[in-house]
Amino acid sequence: MKRSLQDVKIAVIGLGYVGLPLARLMSTKFKTIGYDMNAERVNLLNQGCDSTLEVPNDLLKQALSSGFRCTATLDDIRDANFYIVAVPTPVDKNNHPDLTPLLSASKTVGQVIKKGDIVVYESTVYPGVTEDECLPVVERASGLKYNTDFFAGYSPERINPGDKEHSVEKIKKVTSGSTPEVADLVDKVYNSVLVNGTHKAPSIKVAEASKIIENSQRDVNIAFMNELAKIFNAMGIDTYDVLEAAASKWNFIKMKPGLVGGHCISVDPYYLIQKAQVYGVMPRVMMSARRLNDGMGDYVANQVIKLMNKKGILVKDAKILILGFSFKENCPDTRNTKVADIYHTFLEYTPNITVFDPWADAEKVKKEYGITTISEGLENLKGKYDAVVLAVAHKEFTQTSIRSFLNSENGVVYDVKGVLNRNEIDGRL
Repeated sequence: MKRSLQDVKIAVIGLGYVGLPLARLMSTKFKTIGYDMNAERVNLLNQGCDSTLEVPNDLLKQALSSGFRCTATLDDIRDANFYIVAVPTPVDKNNHPDLTPLLSASKTVGQVIKKGDIVVYESTVYPGVTEDECLPVVERASGLKYNTDFFAGYSPERINPGDKEHSVEKIKKVTSGSTPEVADLVDKVYNSVLVNGTHKAPSIKVAEASKIIENSQRDVNIAFMNELAKIFNAMGIDTYDVLEAAASKWNFIKMKPGLVGGHCISVDPYYLIQKAQVYGVMPRVMMSARRLNDGMGDYVANQVIKLMNKKGILVKDAKILILGFSFKENCPDTRNTKVADIYHTFLEYTPNITVFDPWADAEKVKKEYGITTISEGLENLKGKYDAVVLAVAHKEFTQTSIRSFLNSENGVVYDVKGVLNRNEIDGRL
């Protein structure tokens, strides 16, 4: 298979937090079309509006005016020869990998792929998924043979939602291909749009493994910080003081405790955990990290309740304000947010819970979590609550006095993110 960069025509399958920024970037060098099954989202994108806020509207409109477009019509992507799959890889209610979106996207590619075409996967998976699960679906749907009629690559996404510093064009990407020649072409395609270049892995499985350990490593590190927070809180020692002192050593890795949500760190380790067990390896450290991090929402709520009891505040029917619901600051992404766990633990004691988030889509939150959130009128909430939990450090919250939301000086302020002045708070992780 021989193809020059000038011949590459790209179709990106899946226009979410990963696919849209990548498609927009690819459109600066290649003829690019974005495909998504959600016709409503496609219509908004073609009007220059990205509800995820990952691509600024002016940048999106500029791309559209230069030839980039989005579609929900399968026939529109038949002209492409370089397909990039960027769909979610979630887990089910039992935390087992759910490959349904990925296999569905593979079938979609199989319906349009032609001889000589390449399909590159970006979705986070355990080693082997691309070649053992996805490509056989492409073969069945297309009637073509892998590595004879069509070829494949894997370049794991490294999008950090809401992060404008590490945007897609600045991220160094891992690339790989099903043959040396294909690996070279895939690498060249990505290299042509990236500021910091690429790392070409020796195989697709190596590239898959590299991605999944990136997130698993962070999960384990944060779990250690959370365990330290539990220990030092029980001892009456400020965890942040301890971390500040320890960080004075040159090789100490300074991290913070916190809630682990989102679509990556709180999900991806389960993919490797399950695959490891298939090979007879029990990944005890990863499993313990997942259990610990998944329980931090409940821990935070119980810490707040303990502080309220110490101050003589009757928890039953108390008024509690939770500031923030998305899984991270200054971002509308609410996937797997652990703030929901804080809410549900409080709900066992009081129904008087207000959740305020100016970034999250209230309708989506209600539909997915059954929790009512409000996004306007922050000033109107001042002076009304027995306890306030700063769950997400949105800029709107860090620029105001959190204690002003309390109905008395005796109220409780709990800082989950560790960003408030210690004189303003009663407790923090």
